[in-house]
Amino acid sequence: QVQLVESGGGLVQAGGSLRLSCAASGRTFSSRAMAWVRQAPGKEREFVAGINSIGISTYYAVSVRGRFTISRDNAKNTLYLQMSSLRPEDTAVYYCAARRAGTTVWESGSSYDDWGQGTQVTVSS
Repeated sequence: QVQLVESGGGLVQAGGSLRLSCAASGRTFSSRAMAWVRQAPGKEREFVAGINSIGISTYYAVSVRGRFTISRDNAKNTLYLQMSSLRPEDTAVYYCAARRAGTTVWESGSSYDDWGQGTQVTVSS
């Protein structure tokens, strides 16, 4: 099990940038694939970006590809999401999540068994 705490959310104008961080505690962070998932008001949770355990392979939702970058620093037990060219439709609570071992699906919420509490990102037009 890994405990996750997100930070870095806030209010930004459209076209701006934010960097989210997710601090992990526990011994298994470096062995877990990680992801960012978001939930907008009145909508279901939506996969945003994923990264494998050693940070070599990344995967993005079509809606954020080319604008967001996921990365990780296993020495610091931290996951990042650099968000650029933000749009009002990116407004949501952003969660980091640790993918269950043996699971290869990114998009399903059931693929993750550890979640942070979330950080609010609001993009104004």
